[in-house]
Amino acid sequence: MLGGVAGVSLVRAFAAIPVAEGAVIAGYWPMGDEADVRPLLEALAQQGHILALPVVARKDAPLIFRRWAPGQDLEAGPHRTAHPNASAPDIVPDVLLVPLLAFDGRGGRLGYGGGYYDRTLDGYRRTGRKILAVGVAFAAQQRPDVPVDDHDQRLDWVITEQGALEMSV
Repeated sequence: MLGGVAGVSLVRAFAAIPVAEGAVIAGYWPMGDEADVRPLLEALAQQGHILALPVVARKDAPLIFRRWAPGQDLEAGPHRTAHPNASAPDIVPDVLLVPLLAFDGRGGRLGYGGGYYDRTLDGYRRTGRKILAVGVAFAAQQRPDVPVDDHDQRLDWVITEQGALEMSV
């Protein structure tokens, strides 16, 4: 996990991304070797942003997001995830922080194979909803090229412990 000094670096990296005051930002609860966005989520809450975490409603469906604030309890979800309980209100994000396995400079990403983030971004983008997709990774996860299929949704930005990268298409 990316915590400590590297986690603080994500806060600095995210500051380079143009995000409106009070934007709804959906993060994720890190698992395994995923980049740890918890220090970033805490900083975003202190800056007045509204936070949400994803919920897997069912397989082959887009994610839903429930409002969350640092310190609130989470419950176990599928795929070893953690999310706010059902009493938390559903909310639509303006910014989506996306965990990943690898990325390239054109916004391509490799995820964990479930397609949840691709379905979610596709659904929002098809309705005309403006949503900013920000991948969160270690700099070492960047590759010259990752395979991208027609259904794969591109990232707008990637933040790493080394800074923010605006993706080019």
